[in-house]
Amino acid sequence: MKRRVLPGLPLSLGITLFYAGIIIALPIGALIFKAASLGPEEYWRIVSSGRALASYRVTVLSAAAATAVNVVFGLALAWVLARYSFPGKRLVDAMVDLPFALPTAVAGIALTTLFAANGWFGAALAEIGIKVAYTPFGIMIAMVFTSIPFVVRTVQPVLEDLDPALEEAAQSLGGSDASIFARVILPLLAPALLAGVSLSFARSRGEFGAIIFIAGNQPFETEITALLAFIRLEEYDYPAAAAIASVLLFTAFLMLAATNILQARALRYTQRS
Repeated sequence: MKRRVLPGLPLSLGITLFYAGIIIALPIGALIFKAASLGPEEYWRIVSSGRALASYRVTVLSAAAATAVNVVFGLALAWVLARYSFPGKRLVDAMVDLPFALPTAVAGIALTTLFAANGWFGAALAEIGIKVAYTPFGIMIAMVFTSIPFVVRTVQPVLEDLDPALEEAAQSLGGSDASIFARVILPLLAPALLAGVSLSFARSRGEFGAIIFIAGNQPFETEITALLAFIRLEEYDYPAAAAIASVLLFTAFLMLAATNILQARALRYTQRS
């Protein structure tokens, strides 16, 4: 009797495919089918309307700004957690995962309370002329809060597993701290950092609960695309909601494809070096 390397593979593969079909493929297929029920002209009219274009702009620019912040501070936080020991390190390490466990609506209410004009942070910022709540700046802060763990948790394990001999060899050759980081450490971190950045951007672009409370949801100013799709859903305009949601879906696929290509190139570079 021929033994398989993985016993029970047909059964486990069947269960996996069934789960993926029910949980992933079926909703995506229903979304595409509903959006396809519109004619090309009607579909284009909905997704290219002025309000929809404004929501794309607010969503993408805010997500890009939040991702840029996460790259800097997420990398710095991962570096501190991986390289240093200090009192309260375990608490800080646990707090990184707080956005994963905290309901996003609760996070949105808490951020709105803190950054409102009479909040702890908002009042201090208002004195110097900075308004956060009900502005794109508030949207960015909500996105940063919910997505920074993706950067930290993808980079931190790689930093912990880096061979110290590489840095010691670079130091023995006279490399400065900046050059060692840029030419030795950063290329090795590139695949993990790209994964964290793509996940952070994807989470920011699709975030809903944490944003709607602090954004103010003003059309053409602070209205995100996910909220616009939800509004069309509440209006029982299901084809329009599906059309707007399909834009998010297609851009997500494009972003994941581009990220995979960049990661493959970064991996080839690190393997050659």
